[in-house]
Amino acid sequence: MSEQAELTRPTIGRTIQTVNPATGQPGRSYEETPLGDALAAAAAARKAFIDWRRTSFAERSRIIHKAADVLRARVDEIARLMTDEMGKTLDDGRAEVEKCALHCDWFADHAQEYLAKQPVDIGGGEAFVTFNPLGVILAVMPWNFPFWQVFRAAAPALMAGNGMLLKHASNVPGCALAIEDVLNQAGVPEDLFRTLLLPSREVDALIKDDHVAAVTLTGSVAAGMSVATAAGTVLKKCVLELGGSDAYIVLEDADIAAAAKVAATARMVNGGQSCIAGKRFIVVCSILADFEQAMVEAMRGYRMGDPAKEGTKLGPMQSLHARDEIHHQVTESIRKGARLLLGGDVPDRPGAWYPATVLSDVLPGQPAHDEELFGPVAAIIAAADEADAIRIANASEFGLGSGVLTSNLERGRRIATEELEAGLSFVNENVRSDPRAPFGGVKRSGYGRECSAFGIREFVNIKTVHVKPLGDGGTSGIE
Repeated sequence: MSEQAELTRPTIGRTIQTVNPATGQPGRSYEETPLGDALAAAAAARKAFIDWRRTSFAERSRIIHKAADVLRARVDEIARLMTDEMGKTLDDGRAEVEKCALHCDWFADHAQEYLAKQPVDIGGGEAFVTFNPLGVILAVMPWNFPFWQVFRAAAPALMAGNGMLLKHASNVPGCALAIEDVLNQAGVPEDLFRTLLLPSREVDALIKDDHVAAVTLTGSVAAGMSVATAAGTVLKKCVLELGGSDAYIVLEDADIAAAAKVAATARMVNGGQSCIAGKRFIVVCSILADFEQAMVEAMRGYRMGDPAKEGTKLGPMQSLHARDEIHHQVTESIRKGARLLLGGDVPDRPGAWYPATVLSDVLPGQPAHDEELFGPVAAIIAAADEADAIRIANASEFGLGSGVLTSNLERGRRIATEELEAGLSFVNENVRSDPRAPFGGVKRSGYGRECSAFGIREFVNIKTVHVKPLGDGGTSGIE
């Protein structure tokens, strides 16, 4: 996956230099966090956690609601920071901030309900399940949604009574520090949440530190394997949200114009730089030509423009390297037989720009078919019929999101529920995360869940308690 949590920018000594992807010009520079300081921060976070875990849900809720208020008050500043560091359009940045605020409000209101003791009848005495915080969670996060990915993990973790250390992608250090500042401004206790501008080579040591209880990562498959390996050597839990090559099946009974609009929206989430952006559009042959035409027209609406201006629909990619990588995938796919319907040219201008692009005749052996396309490129794949479309959709190493576009809701419900191998399957709309529903994948898209009751319970001790009067008799010695 290209949204690499391990992505690094060139550094000079211990300095991180940001680059504005719209202009290619250097931005602010930041000092890296030495490993010794990071380990000290872990110890301090563990100490802060001991007090935080004993605070009431009401107090935690007050602080996390305040974080939502701070986010909304600082929306323009934060959105502009994302634009400057990773090229997100101003409109998308504002929407991301609001989503973070809604997420904070949701968990501030519902964490106590999600973590309430649950009675269990095991035949005598009092038995129940309780959910206790684990400790300090290390969050290793990517650049593409620099606030949302962090708050998606942090709000439920903090509401559950945990602490958190943030190792963010090194091209968004200003965003990483701003997140800590927002939480401090909201009243999160000193040291409980800390941003560490740590190089990726030091993450292994932090995972293995005794003060860190568990790890959550959103990033590439390679980063997930590295983190899972390190966590496994010390038997620490991790939640991994990794790559995706989301397939949308377009059936012959679909309204073609409406389907193309959903498909283009799905493909162009965050300029196509999203793990749950639609990437493969598997179209039944009988409507292929009409869908190609409709998809091209829908994608034409995403014109490149200044990301700092309101109304811009497509900003730059996050780096020149990322732009060059996806252009290579496009040209190599064309060389191997794909047909270019739109875009596909590198603009002659400074910055990491790439146009909305559509490929058809996409087949196995082409990068557009076999690899994740992490940018504004849609791959159209022909299928003989419904069964063939399902086969193609599932013939992927990834299993994060998926979609079905059809006028027959019962047909779409059946395919989404029973047939598609993915953590999320949406009918007639683009896949997205929501605090009310579990989010995560299968296969090489990772494991574990974020959001909802399932997500907040990932980083708690799910403990069985049985209380019985002394002298009331024993039970079987069988384990």
